[in-house]
Order: sequence, then C-alpha cells, then structure tokens
Amino acid sequence: QVQLVESGGGLVQPGGSLRLSCAASRSIFFFNAMGWYRQAPGKERELVATITRGGTTDYEDSVKGRFTISRDNVKNTVYLQMNSLKPEDTAIYYCNAKNYGVGLTDYWGQGTQVTVSS
Repeated sequence: QVQLVESGGGLVQPGGSLRLSCAASRSIFFFNAMGWYRQAPGKERELVATITRGGTTDYEDSVKGRFTISRDNVKNTVYLQMNSLKPEDTAIYYCNAKNYGVGLTDYWGQGTQVTVSS
C-alpha cells in the first residue's frame, strides 16, 4: 500500500511563497513520474507540474517561471516551490504518483489547501 502525504499548504498574501512537500511511503524510484495537481472550487482538477524518474520536468503554462518541482530521492519526497503566488492559485493541491507496471496505476495524496488572499 503506497501512501502519499502532503504538507506545507496555508494562507499567503499575493506575491508570497509556499513550499509544498509530498512524502512517499516507499522509494520514489518505484514511480515513473510524480506530480502536483490542483482543484479550485467549481473547477476540474488540473495538472500543475510533473517530474519523471529521470528528472525531466514540465509545467502548466500559468505557473511557468513561478513554480518549481523537485525531488529528493533520499527522503522519498517531492516538492513544489511556489513563488509570486496569485489569488487564482487558490486551490486544493494534490500529490500524484504514476507507476506504469501492468497498466497505469495512479496514487494520490489527501490534498493540502493553498489560499492566496490579502
């Protein structure tokens, strides 16, 4: 049973920064890719950033240049550094991990709330 535990959410003013963490219950080398999704009230869940086992990253257009995804293979943790936060970044942020074994298996964290407001 794989568990992903997010932390680091909270309330921040526009222009501020937060760092989200996602700790996995097993080696993150098990996963082909890990990423962060977010879901705002009344909207569908959207992909924010991904990082592959090899370290290749990709970002949703609205966060490029502001967010950075990274991984610590020793701590089995993936991070999302969020800078220059905007009110439209307000959402529940979910950690995701994918394993392409026999078919695709998705693993999800419980989510952490990020609120950007003055």
